[in-house]
Amino acid sequence: MLLLTADTLVAQHAAHEMGGMPMDSTAHAWHVMGQAIPLLTRASPSAGGVTKTEATLTQPILMARGRWRETLALDATFDAEGLTMRDGELNTGGAGEGFVDRRHPHTYVHEIMASALGAMGAMRYSVSLGRGFASFGTDDPMMRPIVKFPLNHHLAQILERGVVVAAVRGGPVIVEASSFGGDEPTSPSSVPAARRLGDSWSLRSTLLPMKGAEIQASYARVASPEQVSGFGLDQRKQSMSARFAPTSSAWYWLAEWARTQDHDSARALDVFAYESVLAEGSVALGRASLSLRLEQTERPEEDRLADPSRTPRPASDLSINGITRWRAATLNATGSPVTARAVSGLPFVEVALLSASPKNPRSLFTPERLYGTSAFTMITVGMRLVAGSPHRRMGRYGVAAL
Repeated sequence: MLLLTADTLVAQHAAHEMGGMPMDSTAHAWHVMGQAIPLLTRASPSAGGVTKTEATLTQPILMARGRWRETLALDATFDAEGLTMRDGELNTGGAGEGFVDRRHPHTYVHEIMASALGAMGAMRYSVSLGRGFASFGTDDPMMRPIVKFPLNHHLAQILERGVVVAAVRGGPVIVEASSFGGDEPTSPSSVPAARRLGDSWSLRSTLLPMKGAEIQASYARVASPEQVSGFGLDQRKQSMSARFAPTSSAWYWLAEWARTQDHDSARALDVFAYESVLAEGSVALGRASLSLRLEQTERPEEDRLADPSRTPRPASDLSINGITRWRAATLNATGSPVTARAVSGLPFVEVALLSASPKNPRSLFTPERLYGTSAFTMITVGMRLVAGSPHRRMGRYGVAAL
């Protein structure tokens, strides 16, 4: 079988089964991968307090990576979710880009980054530019073992931005700096606003204490992400994580903390803050695997449209109705691979148990008022389909790629 997720467990299994080869195993080659995940999700309840069951084709992506003579590299990912899930994907507790209890479709051009690489003695450096991830936080959840995105996606990553990333690598240390446009996409076909390019920045440092282990800390200042005009609240973001995924092991784990502070620059005032703590891991059981994610994430509660799973975008004002603290435990059981010619598939089932409570008991918004309950379940069955060469990670460029 081919690589199906970015965690080392599945990468090892893939390489063994069908000779899949990690991206960094050769310096002069193209590596291409296609992925799609047909799935069925039952959320009880979802937005509006009703139980929903939906079939979705999620994460239909085409990824390509190339490197030439250790001096140039290209990373590209194209995403068709704007066609296959226009109204988003059921994901209780999730929020972002105008969606609530649903994950929004990503842009058609998820990333396209060109990197120039060089060396000075034992130090290597690179400059990357295009559309992609700012140097902040953890890997794109698409390359992680649990199919449903974590609730902290918009706290833990900064993606789909027009960005320039400078990176330096020496010994066990990587340092990255990004300059990018703060505006979030407003639709799958959105392109970065040219006048916003360079209004935001981020820094990330990564320590590699031993093979397969990494510790990262990052900080970002994002200008008005939810208002393309640039007159919305800014964000000050922090992230710390530890990851261990030795290539010789059949398991992987990740622990992360992320915090986003909304900031009113006009009044030099911090307004709202949201925190997240997440731990996830995966272990092989013969040709199958088990993965578990535990998460506590806070999200803002905004006014809803007639469709309770949507909010006005851009927001009509800079207020919120409260902050909800979500707790989720998600278990993924993945079966033995099924292979048909160039396409491999892993059948899986995921069960998520969630609870929600207001961060402040005096909040105007409480889960019981909207959902009729504070306890939720979400069951998902499907198959991850992949063709092509395996990609281990996503969201780092040039010499910072791991």
